[in-house]
Amino acid sequence: MQLSVHDIAEATGGAIMMPADPIYRTVRGISWDSRTVERDDLYIALEGERVDGHAFCGHAFRAGSACALVQKPLGPDAIDAARISGAAVIRVPDVMRAVRDLAARWRGRLDGKVIALTGSSGKTSTKNMVRDVLSAAMEVCATEGNQNNELGVPATLLRAGEHTPAVVVEMGMRGLHQLEDLCSFVKPDLALVTNVGTSHMELLGSRDNIARAKAEALAAVPGTGCVFVNSSDDFARELVEYGRVREHGAELICYDGSGADPLDYPADLCPTIFAADVGLDAEGFPSFMLCTPAGKAPVKLALRGAHSVHNAVAAAAIACTFGLQPDLIAQALAGSRASSGRQDVITAPSGAVVVDDAYNANPDSMRASLAMFSSMRLDGLRVAVLGDMGELGALSPAAHREVGAQAAGASLDRLICVGELARGIADGARAAGMPASAVLEVPDAHAALAALEGSLSAGDGVLVKASHSMHLEQVVEGLTASC
Repeated sequence: MQLSVHDIAEATGGAIMMPADPIYRTVRGISWDSRTVERDDLYIALEGERVDGHAFCGHAFRAGSACALVQKPLGPDAIDAARISGAAVIRVPDVMRAVRDLAARWRGRLDGKVIALTGSSGKTSTKNMVRDVLSAAMEVCATEGNQNNELGVPATLLRAGEHTPAVVVEMGMRGLHQLEDLCSFVKPDLALVTNVGTSHMELLGSRDNIARAKAEALAAVPGTGCVFVNSSDDFARELVEYGRVREHGAELICYDGSGADPLDYPADLCPTIFAADVGLDAEGFPSFMLCTPAGKAPVKLALRGAHSVHNAVAAAAIACTFGLQPDLIAQALAGSRASSGRQDVITAPSGAVVVDDAYNANPDSMRASLAMFSSMRLDGLRVAVLGDMGELGALSPAAHREVGAQAAGASLDRLICVGELARGIADGARAAGMPASAVLEVPDAHAALAALEGSLSAGDGVLVKASHSMHLEQVVEGLTASC
């Protein structure tokens, strides 16, 4: 972002309470955490439930912030700090709305391609792969971490340079019309939906409604753009229909990472970019032949699990539209790594291997992680620590039991179920034939860690996964302490 204080006030309809010196000072970045403010940043004073960002404006100004967006008066310390540093203070009725308006203004100046990426699972992993592959050939701005909400989406646009060739915007969704609203200012040139799963079932009630909500990203792409749909997803056709893809005239590009024969699909959903000869090695790392209209290239991923092939082929499909050749795509995919908390593999002091997949969970990602864990070669015990999955609504009891049944078939020696909802995982595992003595139910992460301490040795493996609210990262931290 490169906007003057005057531009920011104009875009947000804000009042300049304290003018900068000069008023046309250029603002080059954005932060809503005063601890990360850099020189010439715009500081966003967010009023949260526990912390009020207005209280930290003084710190932001002393750190070099050129301007602050606020929605209420500042205290004497902040006013003095702004005056001394020559920073501006712009007051708006609603800071969050102002950030959105500012992103809309900056979006109008971007001349690169903006890519909207959403889906029930695999969003962040796919976004990282898209970023890593495109970065092999051009400058890329992508969503940081999983900042895919009402604040993170505009922040991604505002971090992009005016001439950045590719801007990758990950978008989360919590209800109908939310993606439509985000896309109204993101204005994507390309959009990709990884899949239609069961996360957010509590809010939307059915997978059909989830497909309708996800398709809002596709509907936002103009006739000059491209939309990407996973042919192997059983809601692929609905995504195309609900996204009005053919009505708008955008190019439809289908991809598939399942390893199926493309001719097995209907002609209108036949993938043009797909994986063939998919395999997993003893450590759970996939390899496949990437097939594109421009040729083929062998790929070996450094991310575990067959589900990673879908994410990789999705990234390859986008890269193909930017003109990247298969060999370069394959090389870049091989170098892509998982984010923290997403299937990190750590060797504990005990010698046991800990698979940290504790960042989040839904039924689809649970099944994928169990399948990945089953494919890993381990000489000792195989233990899974699985916790509650949130936001599943009426589907929750059945979904947890189904995950338990999957766990029963995953060659586990022990299954530790954490939380009230995870009792369903335990019930499902026992019903599917897992010995009752191998299944343990505990209330929280501390109890799960206590059940594991002293019981692991070299050659054992532990998978840790649950919704983020369960804080199972504490189990990982406890097992890997001093690593």
